[in-house]
Amino acid sequence: MAVYTTINDPEAYFQTKLYTGDGSTQSITFDGDTDMQPDFIWIKERSATGDHKINDVIRGTDEYLSSNSTAAADTTGSGIQSYDSDGFSISDAVDINDNTEPYVAWCWKESATAGFDIVAYDGVGVGTAQNVNHSLSAVPELYVVKSRESVGGWHMYHHKMSAAPETDYIDIDSTAAVADYTFWGDTAPTSSVFTVDDGNDVNESGEGFLCYLWRSVQGFSKFGSYTGNGDADGTFVYTGFKPAWIMIKRTGSAQSWVMFDNKRNPFNLTDNILFAQSDSAEQVDTTPNIDLLSNGWKIRHTDDSINGSESYIYMAFAEAPFVNSNGVPCNAR
Repeated sequence: MAVYTTINDPEAYFQTKLYTGDGSTQSITFDGDTDMQPDFIWIKERSATGDHKINDVIRGTDEYLSSNSTAAADTTGSGIQSYDSDGFSISDAVDINDNTEPYVAWCWKESATAGFDIVAYDGVGVGTAQNVNHSLSAVPELYVVKSRESVGGWHMYHHKMSAAPETDYIDIDSTAAVADYTFWGDTAPTSSVFTVDDGNDVNESGEGFLCYLWRSVQGFSKFGSYTGNGDADGTFVYTGFKPAWIMIKRTGSAQSWVMFDNKRNPFNLTDNILFAQSDSAEQVDTTPNIDLLSNGWKIRHTDDSINGSESYIYMAFAEAPFVNSNGVPCNAR
């Protein structure tokens, strides 16, 4: 019997939540049929300029980081009051619960089954490579390292961004192209460790760092690449699932990290855009745009940020597998 997915219920490991701030305190409950206690929460104000707010259970509720900033973690309070059994609770913190403002929260459950791990580690000194343990029980395909204690970029390893990805990196906080540097000690990750070496941003002695690691899980997540065609009848990207969330980056030149999801656009075209490296408000009914399909997505615009005649990397998570383990296909939008 064909195996179409290892996860029939993506809502057990990833959910997107739209909510409106009330300027006070409130408990946010997920909309899905399955309860999920999140371990990683990424919030963005939609209608106004505001920092992305990234929180996780490793750091608790006292600090946050922003994907659009190289700053150290802010320890004045993240705005997250608790990670709840089916959502999270928030305070009146700026950029997370301003009165009447609309927000989107993307939330993940840490799980080897779902191919996601969160690791905190201390640097041992630039030029002294160290292997850091992870718990994926498989080789990670994407990981992002950020210093918690000082200014430093959000450095990403992606297994499809170059012919030798262990020699290169790309920054989520920047529009810059892939670059060559020895952050990873020119050493590929394994099923138990990843390597950090040169660069204060990943291995400064005695400094605390955070790493998010993912691997693809059939029918639930994919960390891949594609080549754009520069045409309005754009590239189709096959994932093997109906996407719930996608982030795309052009690798060979400066372009934004473009973020789509199925909640801000419940119907195609999917054209409400946020950018991971920018604090700007959501661009509504604009370009670039795509169609979310039952087994991937179809690009509908020539915009260089997603469909120039060049290579792109992406990370994507499922709303539903294309076909579940009982052989039942999902519906298109």
